[in-house]
Amino acid sequence: METGISSIDLVVIGIYFVTVLLIGLLVARKTKTGEDLFLGGRSFGWGLIGLSLFASNISTSTIIGLSGAAYSTGIVQSVYEWMTGIPLIIAALIFIPLYLKSRITTIPEFLELRYDRRSRQFFSVVTIFTSIVVDTAGGLYAGAIVLKAFFPDLVIWQTTLVLALVAGFYTAVGGLKAVVYTDAIQAIVLIIGCSVLSFMMFGQFDYSWSKVVETAPQDFLSIVKPADDDTLPWPGMIMAVPILGFWYWTTNQYIVQRILGAKNIQNARWGVILASFLKIIPLFIMVIPGTMAIGLFPGLENADQVFPTAVMKVLPVGLVGLVLAGLISAIMSSVDSTLNSASTLLVVDFIKTKNSEITDKQTVKYGRIATLILMAIAAFWAPMIANFGGIWSYLQQMFSIIVPPIAVIFLVGVFFKRGNKHGAFWTLILGTLAGVVLFVLGQYGYWPLHFTYNVGIMSLVSALIFIGISLASAAPDPKQIELYTYRKELISMDNAGLPWHKNYLNWIGLLVIAIGVLVYVFW
Repeated sequence: METGISSIDLVVIGIYFVTVLLIGLLVARKTKTGEDLFLGGRSFGWGLIGLSLFASNISTSTIIGLSGAAYSTGIVQSVYEWMTGIPLIIAALIFIPLYLKSRITTIPEFLELRYDRRSRQFFSVVTIFTSIVVDTAGGLYAGAIVLKAFFPDLVIWQTTLVLALVAGFYTAVGGLKAVVYTDAIQAIVLIIGCSVLSFMMFGQFDYSWSKVVETAPQDFLSIVKPADDDTLPWPGMIMAVPILGFWYWTTNQYIVQRILGAKNIQNARWGVILASFLKIIPLFIMVIPGTMAIGLFPGLENADQVFPTAVMKVLPVGLVGLVLAGLISAIMSSVDSTLNSASTLLVVDFIKTKNSEITDKQTVKYGRIATLILMAIAAFWAPMIANFGGIWSYLQQMFSIIVPPIAVIFLVGVFFKRGNKHGAFWTLILGTLAGVVLFVLGQYGYWPLHFTYNVGIMSLVSALIFIGISLASAAPDPKQIELYTYRKELISMDNAGLPWHKNYLNWIGLLVIAIGVLVYVFW
């Protein structure tokens, strides 16, 4: 069944826009303090946290990219999604109690408590830059490109501006609470919309998995690729995916911020476990439909057209609007999260550290102004991405440069109590510079290794720098770092005496089994 965008579809999309704006206005009436704006008054339950984590992570580039990659190279890149459980398990066991007991507002703030202000500010600057120039602007641009596939008359700069204005408005007035509430709705819309599409595509194969397998090229349904594979070689999967996942899910402000806004440690833990289970779903509603498309729409020249083609040719009137609302949800949930986190970092890590006497009213004002300014920068930069061609894809690989030293000073620093402020700061500086050198060498053909190998190599180099410089300089005061390093009671903190269904360790066990089953099935 081939359809176009009907008036019913447009009404569904319009209802979505009105809903998120109303939520922002309603929440704004209760946003009185900086903690309200940046952490939602530390009031979030596990359901909101889990849904918001899922929605914030799924962008238009994720939806389009996963289905397109499955169409052109197979399902291997889906491991970034369903192996999310590994870093989130580490977060639940160790970092959630460390963060929440520290009462921090930003993740860089934790670095100051563990090390010193130099590391905090360096990390904060890097995070603000990547959040606005890469994540927010990239999300706006990718979203505009995708929407243009459905609405050819759209102008890119106008589309990015409208998306930025809507997301920037409810984020500025409602803060994190508006972000999390809208994310929860967006997650549900996204899951329902993509599930319907996946179900109807499966129906084209008479709901027979064997028929799907027959149409897919050999090894497209396997996650284990050769060591020289261009997409995700198996050694790179082992070395890089857990490290990139740890950075993204445990140290990335725009993700962790809703965890910092949890009611308590229990709700934060249950929330990340819910998110881990939800992250398994894209394999079935975004990735496998990409392999189904091989048999349904053979010969597509551009893999990015897989998802739009499936929506327009498979779904009837009305459901097209639902899926497009889910697609717009993916754009908005990523943009609102990055805007809110970047403004939080700017206000808390820089403005408030310079003037700790500012009032709650002033903090809210600065936060809203910062959100709007950062929104304008992202909206201005987004259309420029088209002028950079392949360079923009290189910027995505820059994460393989910034991630290793950050992951090391958090993960190694929590267990290696001899690690000190000098080791942390110089690991950030030297580790980043070494990563830049490898990146440049790679672009000129002198370092031909896949970027996932670079993540593993630079993580080892960063760990050696951190340990070496720390051992060569004075040890930190054990009492000063006691609350910010690993201790056995972290794992059982606020978990004793709970019934089996509330014991997060039981759910972690079930999650490990689920991931193990997926590895076995798609090996």
